[in-house]
Amino acid sequence: MSVGGASAPRLTAKGQATRRRIVEGAAEEIRERGIAGTTLDDIRARTATSKSQIFHYFPGGKEELLLAVAAREAERVIEDQEPHLSDLGTWSAWQGWRDAVVARYKRQGVNCPLGVLITELGRATPAAQALTSQLIGQWQAALRTGIRRLQDNGEVDRQLDADRTAAALVAAVQGGVTILMSTGELTHLEAALDTTLALLQTAAPATR
Repeated sequence: MSVGGASAPRLTAKGQATRRRIVEGAAEEIRERGIAGTTLDDIRARTATSKSQIFHYFPGGKEELLLAVAAREAERVIEDQEPHLSDLGTWSAWQGWRDAVVARYKRQGVNCPLGVLITELGRATPAAQALTSQLIGQWQAALRTGIRRLQDNGEVDRQLDADRTAAALVAAVQGGVTILMSTGELTHLEAALDTTLALLQTAAPATR
């Protein structure tokens, strides 16, 4: 996932691997310690890199590194929904996707690394907004494709607005996750998903 802002110089395959190792190591440190508890020395130790290497791959400093970590966490949001998200052509696949989403956020609990990173970067900054918009756009597009597959299979009325319905599903998940982060309860996330999917199932064609 590529977002706007400072970028690393053109890299060799070895350089790309080193940069990726730094991002993955920083992500793990932040997951374990939080942003406030993670230092550059922690990241260097975990990734076996020097300070000069970190600034070589992230010339924009801490903000650029955090943005790269946030982008990786955004990728994980999508990855954790696979293989279901890419194969939403049947109701059983949609149920599998629903269960994968609930399981992901049950594992995550009240701590959201991506949310913390976006807050640290500043939610109103262009880079943070671009990253969030890209994640939501990618997620919504995959759900829209799944709804259209149901329409092509004759499971859902073609008059249903697939894009708005996909947007509602993303909003249902994000609303439920926001409450989870505040209360530690999965109930609202499950209710939002189950209700939205039940409504999707009622949008069957008038004639088969």
